Amino acid sequence: MSELNQLFREIRQVREEADCLYTKDEMLLEISKLAQLITDELSETNPIVVGIMNGGLIPMGLLVSELDFPLQIDYLHATRYRDKTNGGELQWLASPKIPMHDRTILLVDDIHDEGITLEAIKAYCKKEGAKKVYSAVLVNKIHDRKNNTGADFVALEIPDRYVFGFGMDYKGLLRNAPGIYAVKGL
Repeated sequence: MSELNQLFREIRQVREEADCLYTKDEMLLEISKLAQLITDELSETNPIVVGIMNGGLIPMGLLVSELDFPLQIDYLHATRYRDKTNGGELQWLASPKIPMHDRTILLVDDIHDEGITLEAIKAYCKKEGAKKVYSAVLVNKIHDRKNNTGADFVALEIPDRYVFGFGMDYKGLLRNAPGIYAVKGL
């Protein structure tokens, strides 16, 4: 059996055995609530909303469609995981194109786990002259290994388990799962 076929077999098994923590409908409701919190805080700031790829793609797409105020959209790609289940050194793959000088920035990502990536990205934005940097995450993982104070806006909290869906991946796949799922045994 080829390596790719083995991976797809593993992915199917992981998906079938996973515990659903939040359904698609629950996620959409929480994203709407998150959008209201962000609107209350940032609607008068003309922010640049920056999606952190790849995990932030789905949360950002769903979130910005509910932010009914002027904003610009950009992205960056920085990763520590590279399709693995544990993090390594931060690798920058793409930087935002819109100048950040004297602007309010809203970073959007899928998960706040240890906070290493988020802190590095916040520092980058400040170095680029951002006036204020906020962060919004779909889920905040509950544990005591945090590297920082956390995200400014959080939709949901999850237990300390390996999760996938709504942007979060398992070995580069399952980002498109219709809910938040926890992998058995991880």
